[in-house]
Amino acid sequence: MKITGYRVLRTHRDWGRPIGDVNGHIASGITDVPVVLLETDAGLTGIGTGSDHDLDRLFPALEGEDPRAVGALYDRMLARVFKDGHGGATFGGIGTFDMALWDLKAKAAGEPLWRLIGGRDRFVAGYASGLDIALDDESLATFYSAMADRGFTSGKLKGGRDADVDIRRLGIVSDALRRNTSRPALMLDANESWNLKQAVRYVSAVEEHHDLTWIEEPLRRWDAAGHARLTRSIRAAVATGENLTGLEQYRALFDHGAVDIVQSGCVWGITHFLRVAHAAHARDLPISPVGLTANEAVAHAAAGVPNHLAAEVQDLGMPFGLAIDREIADGGIVLGDTPGHGITVDEDAIATERRNGSWTVPEGPHVRSRRTGLRLVADDAPHDREV
Repeated sequence: MKITGYRVLRTHRDWGRPIGDVNGHIASGITDVPVVLLETDAGLTGIGTGSDHDLDRLFPALEGEDPRAVGALYDRMLARVFKDGHGGATFGGIGTFDMALWDLKAKAAGEPLWRLIGGRDRFVAGYASGLDIALDDESLATFYSAMADRGFTSGKLKGGRDADVDIRRLGIVSDALRRNTSRPALMLDANESWNLKQAVRYVSAVEEHHDLTWIEEPLRRWDAAGHARLTRSIRAAVATGENLTGLEQYRALFDHGAVDIVQSGCVWGITHFLRVAHAAHARDLPISPVGLTANEAVAHAAAGVPNHLAAEVQDLGMPFGLAIDREIADGGIVLGDTPGHGITVDEDAIATERRNGSWTVPEGPHVRSRRTGLRLVADDAPHDREV
């Protein structure tokens, strides 16, 4: 079996609610979803979602190759762009191709990906995460009540601007999830919006009212020394790593003892997740994949590693024109038996409807404020954002 070409489709996800974090939000709740179809001479097509950046530069590393050599092809893609660096969106393109390669490998074997990778149990534990910074209190309660209906006992709030507001809203999340457990696990995600002392003071204030399971991305992603000092200063675990683009970028965090919950962004692909998970396991640390809505196939990989803690479940739906063989139930993801990662594409449906959206508009969560970490009070924000 040889790789012969690829095609890119573009569809959208309608989240049905505003989504975002402390950096900004998408009021429409509509985002673009690239879909990559990796074709072979055997008639099998691998499906990848996430990013379509730099695919033309990366594809020569795959063309004419047997897609079942996933690990070697992943390294060939890294080598293809080593002079420019594989960070950022280019690493997302590698992850999308990587997802399609794993899909082909499992389809060729006639097995669901979770079993091919070595999973014994099709159930993947998860936690609810609403990307909920722009939801009012009523909508926040509605979202987490719906997730409680699916058995979730853990929830992650987007916050970081006003401790009093976050304390109140964490209470709303806890109340919604308490029907399934007397002590819901609560997490707070600050999305790299603090400096060290801000983080210590903020988390300490929250911990007077809530027993935080973890604080996520409190500092800039590369600040290993700061994360190490922070985790020694608070009760909550420190979770970070989702925006690191390559296993080597975790080295300083590991060496400094700076991370308690190792995270991997799902958009970066399956091979990246597996390598980070194994590196974390060697240090007796749990792994938690972030953003399964960008690459649901990583749930299959999570089923096959020994140190998986919980996967972020942000939505119960799928992008328009895509379907997946899985169920959200019992507080996690129940994977199906379809060969591959279980995603199918309705190209005819996608061709009939096009709705545009983007994470990267100036008011969105992927555009960092020039005043992030430089505010003295919570409401000091009128000139935060350059447009």
